[in-house]
Formats: sequence, structure tokens, C-alpha cells
Amino acid sequence: MHFDTEKELAALRETEAASENIFDGLILHVKKDLVDLPNGEQAYREIIRHIGAVCVIPVTEEGEVIVERQYRYPIARVTTEIPAGKLDSREEDRLDAIKRELREETGLSAEEWTYLGDYYGAPAYSDERISMYMARKLHAGHQDLDADEFLDVHRIPLKELVEQVMDGTIQDAKTQVAVLKAARILGV
Repeated sequence: MHFDTEKELAALRETEAASENIFDGLILHVKKDLVDLPNGEQAYREIIRHIGAVCVIPVTEEGEVIVERQYRYPIARVTTEIPAGKLDSREEDRLDAIKRELREETGLSAEEWTYLGDYYGAPAYSDERISMYMARKLHAGHQDLDADEFLDVHRIPLKELVEQVMDGTIQDAKTQVAVLKAARILGV
């Protein structure tokens, strides 16, 4: 199916009529916007503005993925995820950002990087864009966690990780998407 994006955009676009800042935090910025709808009516949209983030699926020569186990306060549980982090600024180069995050969280660096695409986890209310990468030809180094960061690093075979995504064990969405994309690329 082919979409005429210009025609579709004209028929579906909502435009800002007014905007109110609700909360301005370190990471999240919440706004309440009044928008003009395509049918001439108006509606409110509560949105979260986010600086942006990156994630990486690091795959070893043995076909194992480096994952992290960490406690996530909003859902009150420990999750298994791939390394990820927020940008330092909207202008930061995304590949540079994920190289930094991989080194800080796992101590690893990589010779080979593959861009897997961008991911919007909740486009109905947030503009957070996560750029996904796969890293290969890994080299060990020293972990350098932030003062408020506590995580355990593990290795899981990619095939097993795909099974955990499919059976619901892995519930983190960015991890699910990146794992399935990497598995497809690598023929797993």
C-alpha cells in the first residue's frame, strides 16, 4: 500500500492554537496544547517533550547479547534491557551518545555499528525519539556508572533473547524492537 504523505498530512494534521507549560523538569517537559482539528473543531492534547534517547544491542562474536538488569521505579520491578540512555542535548550526535552510554554502562566499546532505525514508544503523548543501534566487534573496558545508576550486566544468547521477547519475559519495548531487528539482520 502506498500513501500520499502530503495529501494524508493535509487531511489529518492537527495544528497548535495555544500552548501552556504544565511542568518543566530535568528530563520531561509537560505541555497542554489546544489544537485545531482537521474538521474545524478543537481539542486539548497533553504532551511530554523529551530531549531524546539512544539504545544499543551489543552482540558478541559468540552470538550473545549484553543486557542489563535494573530496577525501574515507575513500575516497581527489575527489568532486562539493552544499554540505553538519554541525550545530553537535542543537538548531540546520536551515535556519539550511544557509544558513551555503552562504555559507561557496560565498559564496552565496539568497532562496528549498525543503525537500526528510530523508535517512538508513545507517540500519542510523547515526542521521545529513541535511535537504535547494533554494536559488534566488542572490546572490554571499564564501566563508569552514574552515581544514581545501579545495574547488573549479563550475557544472553540472541536466540534465547528472541524467545524471551516472544514469550513476554522481556517487556521493555525498545529492547523488544531492537532484539527482533538484530535477529532478523543476523539471521537468527
